[in-house]
Amino acid sequence: MARTLTTYLETGSRDVAALVRQLADASLELAGLIANGAVGGEAVSDVHNGGGDVQKALDVAADRLFVAAARRAPVAFYGSEEQDDAQPMAADGTLALAIDPLDGSSNIETNVSIGTIFSVLPVTDAHRADPATVFRQRGRDQLAAGFFIYGPQLMLVISLGQGTQVFLHAPGAADFVEVNSGMAIPEKAKEFSINASNQRHWDAPIRHYIDDCLAGADGPRTRNFNMRWVASAVADAYRIFLRGGIYLYPGDTREGYADGRIRLVYEANPIAFLAEQAGGAGTDGIRPLLDIVPEKLHQRVPIVFGSRDEVMTVARYLSDPESSGRVSPVFGDRGAINL
Repeated sequence: MARTLTTYLETGSRDVAALVRQLADASLELAGLIANGAVGGEAVSDVHNGGGDVQKALDVAADRLFVAAARRAPVAFYGSEEQDDAQPMAADGTLALAIDPLDGSSNIETNVSIGTIFSVLPVTDAHRADPATVFRQRGRDQLAAGFFIYGPQLMLVISLGQGTQVFLHAPGAADFVEVNSGMAIPEKAKEFSINASNQRHWDAPIRHYIDDCLAGADGPRTRNFNMRWVASAVADAYRIFLRGGIYLYPGDTREGYADGRIRLVYEANPIAFLAEQAGGAGTDGIRPLLDIVPEKLHQRVPIVFGSRDEVMTVARYLSDPESSGRVSPVFGDRGAINL
């Protein structure tokens, strides 16, 4: 008999289990709103959220649901893409929740899979004394991370630090049920995900890497690649986790894009945590994302994640001047690759 989410959570800490159960309940409510079209995809009077993106009505509704979920759990601090600053919650809470309540909301009206990405961090006495530091913890400090996918199926990809598991919630079911007890990202990649419309803005090493992939079996990579780009990180991530591949959102030369557009604390770190736990890798191009010390809640970072061999190949393009033709100003001098 397949393991339920409730049973799986018993393998971790009681407080983390309590929080994830509340997040799962909120995801069911949000999935219902999405399926029933209860909240439209219109922008909320051109308001920008804490991450700098235009808010839609469903973004706001999702944030309210997860705020309520966090209040029902032992959460001391709540940091959301939809809010400017972290919010204090239970004074005796042991956890901090960093969350993108609705990833891919630009796809709401197109009926493409969207999701929720979350990161669970510990709260110590030092964090209580200086709350500004709670979301400046490295990604390796995460106690749990995951994302919900609202698509043809409601799914949860999660890790408590002992592998990456996948759970499915069938309509009318009492609980999420495990469908993959140990996800393993294939080492070799034959697909890449990147927004190719930005090619003219990329730094030379990224252009060279993509050009070499496009050259296929006749080029230096000696195999053919397909390109996939959903523009919904959870959809792209799940596909890559399942069948291998690589996702890139580099910085580029456009104003405001030097560090890409993905947020380190509540998007890149949880995805990198899940990727590493599934045998893959996640970097800013060169450095492991989980080793970066965040400076602020809404910090952006270039991101490369997926099949480990391919992530390391990108790092060589960026770190070796002979392979790129010049040093990368976008990714900068970040030291030798250490994955």
